[in-house]
Amino acid sequence: MELGPGERLVLRALVVLVKYPAGVAFAAYLLNRYGGWSIPSWAVCLSALGTIPLVIFVAVRIRHWRIYNAAARRGAIIAPTWSGKWPGNLDILQAVLNSFRHGYPGELLAQQFVKFGPTYRFNVLWGFGIFTCDPAVIKTVLATEFQNYEKGKLFQEQMSSVLGTGVFNSDGDMWKWHRSMTRPFFSKDRISHFELFDRHADVALEKMRERFRAGYAIDFQDLVSRFTMDSATEFLFGACVHSLRSTLPYPHNVSAASPSSPFPSASLPSTVSPATAGVDKAEAFAAAFSKAEHLCAERATMGEIWPFAEMRKDKTREHMHVVDEYLHPILEEALRKKAEREREKKAMGGKAVDADEIEEGETLIDHLAKFTNDLTVLHDEVLNILLAGRDTTATTLTFAVYLLAMHPDVLKRLRAEVLEKVGPKQRPTYEGIKEMRYLRAVINETLRLYPAVPFNIRVSVNEGLLPNPNGKPFYVPAKVPVSYSVWAMHRREEYWGPDAQEYDPDRFLDERVNRYLTPNPFIFLPFNAGPRICLGQQFAYNEMSFFLIKLLQCFATMELAPDAAPPSALAPKEWANAPGRKGKEKFWPKSHLTLYATGGIWVRMTEAEENEVDVQM
Repeated sequence: MELGPGERLVLRALVVLVKYPAGVAFAAYLLNRYGGWSIPSWAVCLSALGTIPLVIFVAVRIRHWRIYNAAARRGAIIAPTWSGKWPGNLDILQAVLNSFRHGYPGELLAQQFVKFGPTYRFNVLWGFGIFTCDPAVIKTVLATEFQNYEKGKLFQEQMSSVLGTGVFNSDGDMWKWHRSMTRPFFSKDRISHFELFDRHADVALEKMRERFRAGYAIDFQDLVSRFTMDSATEFLFGACVHSLRSTLPYPHNVSAASPSSPFPSASLPSTVSPATAGVDKAEAFAAAFSKAEHLCAERATMGEIWPFAEMRKDKTREHMHVVDEYLHPILEEALRKKAEREREKKAMGGKAVDADEIEEGETLIDHLAKFTNDLTVLHDEVLNILLAGRDTTATTLTFAVYLLAMHPDVLKRLRAEVLEKVGPKQRPTYEGIKEMRYLRAVINETLRLYPAVPFNIRVSVNEGLLPNPNGKPFYVPAKVPVSYSVWAMHRREEYWGPDAQEYDPDRFLDERVNRYLTPNPFIFLPFNAGPRICLGQQFAYNEMSFFLIKLLQCFATMELAPDAAPPSALAPKEWANAPGRKGKEKFWPKSHLTLYATGGIWVRMTEAEENEVDVQM
């Protein structure tokens, strides 16, 4: 019987710690037998058990002494420390977990920036961790000293049951190999795959028309998650899951007799069972993948003690079984096709195909199969790219529409640009999208306020130094996690100006670009930076731009529909008086591996007039 994650952790800890009480017991035995001592059994047991906290205390003190000495030796200091009242700062861990599950994203962690500055120590169980929103520190970690910071063993353990050894969960040579395999597939021809976008966008827009004409609001997050899932699976697998074919969910206050969709909105990762009877395998795949993501995110929040939440079994296993049941036949078919092509070429005396060359109609799985026959490697890499290709794009489109619904002036101006540059019915083109500066500004401002990946982490390989705007650099020991919050950095007034909390796409077009962004480009990192910058960045921009253009060609106005949303989706009433964006929110944002809206973003839209004038330059 296989042990659960928590059981394995306890077993490892016992193997490390048992030698100390065993040593005490053995010493007592020798003293009793050969030294003539008569030590009571209770004293032996008490002394043996007492060695465990003593050893931990001494080890922690020695480590801290070494760290402070090393910092002094390098002319550095230790970052200010957020200390709790409980041993091991377990009260801080509890507060952070509670905030993660029930609060505003990153609020508790961001509050410490006010107290300690943009970089501080965040230590749980006597560890040594760093949390930052300083762009200079993030630049050091992601770019200038990239070789000294990796994903790290802990992150890989937390994510391995879902992401395996794929590009987002690997380091060193394995990461380089995955990156080199994938890069050729994201060429200009591939990232502007507008025919694919067009087909799935048309289905999504027709679903929206039907629902609006019937008098119902829609959960836009659910709909756009289907669009990106269908687009991503066809692009990557050549086998679309067709999640848009299912019925959209109805508002919470509609009769329970109304049909509802089994497809998991990203807003409800914890409420969808992938084993629901009658759910198609493709939709079960989507549901299971969302649930597994959420479980991995909870692991990351708990840090090193995450296995205790999964004591007897890996909670992602049942969901990944559903994922694998759908994906493995596709992978096996790709390997079969590869073997068949190789036999045909050999029989015809042809040359072997260049692995980097992308053939007509080739999917990502077909491309990756050129490099390896290992089913596990293919499985891991495809799921890694799917995570990036589906979730991040769906998140940004969701919050773009949320913000447009709240700012009709921006919607009106953006729609005017769409009609001027593209027209009311023409299909967007790659060249046309490049000319739409306001559209790019709207997307960028959405990514600034609601970055798809709001929090991230790296681990130091060797000791190092991090910039400190207020004096001597901060010392970083080896094997220390450095967490960073793009969410917090994107909203800081010191980096973006006094209106940093406001939604204003013009900040990417006016003099503020030269005042803030141009001199310090690392204040804006929606797609990461450095050697690990997102390969699919332009693919995502194209897909988001294409869908927004089609959406605004079809619909002239948008408004939020809080009456249609389940109560859990609405921002708590007590948030209304909060400073910054929290006080403005009309929904409840949360984060698993990516940002999402609890309960969805429910909206109503009015269709554009059929006789709308096609304005051209």
